[in-house]
Amino acid sequence: MPKKLTELAAENTETQLAAKVRESANQIWLAGLGAFSKAQKEGVKMFEALIAEGEKVQERTKSAADERIAEVRAKATGTWDKLEQVFEERVARALHSLSVPSRKDIDVLSKRVAELTEIARKLSHEEEEHRTTRGRAHKVKAE
Repeated sequence: MPKKLTELAAENTETQLAAKVRESANQIWLAGLGAFSKAQKEGVKMFEALIAEGEKVQERTKSAADERIAEVRAKATGTWDKLEQVFEERVARALHSLSVPSRKDIDVLSKRVAELTEIARKLSHEEEEHRTTRGRAHKVKAE
């Protein structure tokens, strides 16, 4: 049976459509292969560029963090110094109210004890010389 003209036209259109679909699929496949090849070739360059950019960002972030840490440390140190001073003043007042001598009082007393020790040593030495001299004088008179 001979095919009708509309059937022949429909078959021809379907064949052309299938050929176009195959051609389009082949082009998509080739484009994917080309992208893959380009990514392989330029991937190393891109990776190195990303590393360089990452290092820059890391350095900026580290610098900003270091500055912030320095600011916080300075504030904390100032606060700690104030707290320490207040504590020392309160302890000193409490010790003073209990009549406990201060470090300064003890230093003054230590210095005075050292002076008195030196004076006592000198007087003792002079007394010893005086006794020795008197002892000789008695021996000379006795003879």
